[in-house]
Amino acid sequence: MSRSMAELELKDVSKSFGSVEVVRHVNLSIDDGEFVVFVGPSGCGKSTFLRALNRMNDLIPGARLEGKIELDGENVYSDNMDVIQLRRRVGMIFQRSNPFPMSMYDNVAYGVRVNGLTKRRIELDEIVEKTLRAAALWDEIKDRLHRSAMSLSGGQQQRLCIARALAVEPEVLLMDEPASALDPISTAKIEELIYDLKRTYTIVIVTHNMQQAARVSDETGFFLTGRLVEFNETKRLFTAPTNRETEDYITGRFG
Repeated sequence: MSRSMAELELKDVSKSFGSVEVVRHVNLSIDDGEFVVFVGPSGCGKSTFLRALNRMNDLIPGARLEGKIELDGENVYSDNMDVIQLRRRVGMIFQRSNPFPMSMYDNVAYGVRVNGLTKRRIELDEIVEKTLRAAALWDEIKDRLHRSAMSLSGGQQQRLCIARALAVEPEVLLMDEPASALDPISTAKIEELIYDLKRTYTIVIVTHNMQQAARVSDETGFFLTGRLVEFNETKRLFTAPTNRETEDYITGRFG
């Protein structure tokens, strides 16, 4: 699949819920086609940060963002931003697979239909097959596409959700602990899939699995108590961190 990619720019971004500041003064750039992973202990703000990138926190009472997030130069939080189109451009994969209670085919086709990307069945069939192949799932389910998605294993459901996100041709993929609820074999398949997707998309993942981060990412950021403590090339961050807090975390002294 050949896709355009997008750049994200964060300028002094803070995210609060009521009086509680969860993310504090983050500044960074994620270039087109980069594969970036954010690590940190539970409750450090990394998932809140990820969800801020496509406004998934908007409906939470008291949610407030300060600073600016830009997608290819457009202010994500502008009043003129179409949030539905934003989430089409910036897709999201959650920690636990969340297939819709419908057929495997209809799960993948759902966003295509809602966004009016095609009304021709033959084109829809092509999109479904193409994205299921991209998600490394086609060969496993091609003969039962019209059965319930709930009949799939957990790992297959997660790959189906990835296919559903890919079907609307996003530019950025956000993934929140995409393999943490899976067994080791399914985790390996998801990691292999993500590695293949990095050639086509800008990918941003949060994880507590530092081995996973070291295996697959171009750059890694370390979050602690809402702060982006360090952001660097993955190999450098894991072998020669510049911050003592980062070193303590990756060597297991805390977290």
